[in-house]
Amino acid sequence: MLREFLPLLCLGLGLGFEDEKKNETLPKPSLSALSSLVVGHRDNVTLRCQSHFQNVTFMLGKLEDSGYRQEQRSTGHKAEFLLTHLEPKDAGMYFCAYKTMVSQEWSEESEYLQLKVKDDHNGRGATGVKNANGLIFAVTFSCLSILILFVSVFFINRCTQHGSSQEESTKSLQIPYFNVFLSLRTSHSEFPKQEATETERPPGSEPC
Repeated sequence: MLREFLPLLCLGLGLGFEDEKKNETLPKPSLSALSSLVVGHRDNVTLRCQSHFQNVTFMLGKLEDSGYRQEQRSTGHKAEFLLTHLEPKDAGMYFCAYKTMVSQEWSEESEYLQLKVKDDHNGRGATGVKNANGLIFAVTFSCLSILILFVSVFFINRCTQHGSSQEESTKSLQIPYFNVFLSLRTSHSEFPKQEATETERPPGSEPC
């Protein structure tokens, strides 16, 4: 009787132990990125989930999308999830979990990782605005330079013409004064000659 009871007791204890292992909560895994969590448009990133157990099934989820799930079976302690051709809509908070062959429930969720995807459309817009501002500045600077050059040439030409007219007027005034001076000097030089001639003339002779 006792011999028949012992196998049943062992079987019951074994089943209870299995049920206890199924119902126990598995420790949460760790989630990390193999590269930067800030990626460009259409770039790739690899997320690694690691647990304390081997021969487990890993799951990658997204907090903002309850329907997003990737599962991967691993014989080791970790699994790597490759996310390719990322779009801005793929940005968000990611987590992972796992379950063993014995347990039917997923473990606790790992800490969240925030993935950011750059939007190249905004980058192109900002670059386009910068290029447009640079072009406007270059055109404005060129126009101002040409205007300043034109004004400078105009004033230089005006000053040159004014100086030439003053020089010509000065010369025109100097020539009459010079002619008058020459006339006076000639008359003054001939007047002594005439007095000398009248002095040498004999008395009683009349000038011819």
